[in-house]
Amino acid sequence: MTTGQQGFQPGQSGNPAGRPKGTRNRTTVALEKILDGDAESILRKAVEMAQDGDPTAMRLCLDRVLPPRKDRPITFDLPPIDTADDLPRATGAVCAAMAAGELTPIEAAEISKTLDVHVRAIEATDLHKRLAALEAVGS
Repeated sequence: MTTGQQGFQPGQSGNPAGRPKGTRNRTTVALEKILDGDAESILRKAVEMAQDGDPTAMRLCLDRVLPPRKDRPITFDLPPIDTADDLPRATGAVCAAMAAGELTPIEAAEISKTLDVHVRAIEATDLHKRLAALEAVGS
C-alpha cells in the first residue's frame, strides 16, 4: 500500500456512519437555489399555460391539487380465515370479485398477498402450539 492510500476491509464502508440525518441531496439544494425567488412566477406561468389549454401544464397543476390515487378502500365479502383450510374459500371470493369487476387484477393480487401472510401467521401459530404441546408431553 502506498502512502496516502487507505486500506478497507471487504464489506467495510468508507463511511460507516453514513450520511447524517437531515442532509439534503446536492442536486435538490442546487435546484432550490436556482428557483429561489422565481418559484411564484413559475407557478403563476404554469397556471396561465393550463388555463390556455396546455395539457402538460394542466396535468402538472391537477397533480398538485389532486394527486393520482394510489389505492382505494375495497369492500367485498371475504369469508373468515381461521385455519389454513379456509384459504381456498377466501381466494375463491377474491377471484369471484375480480371476475365480477368488483376488484381490479392488481387489487386482487394485493389482497392475495395479504391472505398469504395471514395464513402463514396462522400456520406459524399452529406450529408453535403443537411444539409446546409436544414439549409439555415430553417433560
